[in-house]
Amino acid sequence: MRGDKTKGILVLLLFLLTGALLGGLLGEVLAGSPALSEIAPYLVKKYTIFEMAPASINLFVAQIKLGLVLQPNLISVLGIIIALFLFRRF
Repeated sequence: MRGDKTKGILVLLLFLLTGALLGGLLGEVLAGSPALSEIAPYLVKKYTIFEMAPASINLFVAQIKLGLVLQPNLISVLGIIIALFLFRRF
């Protein structure tokens, strides 16, 4: 039974990530739409929630820089909500 709970959490994370990505992609497509030119700036405005400055790792052969920024827009949040609804439904 324990493996089922872990699998459920991983599937939930996959659903949420997919919903955020598809919502963000849809938001970028809608930003160029002339029919939604009046409300598009509000739908695709990015809100910075989390920002981690890039960390540099020097391995003398290669240098690696890693950073993370979480900037969802309103459409990607809507995608997350729809993904959560679909996960709970199925």
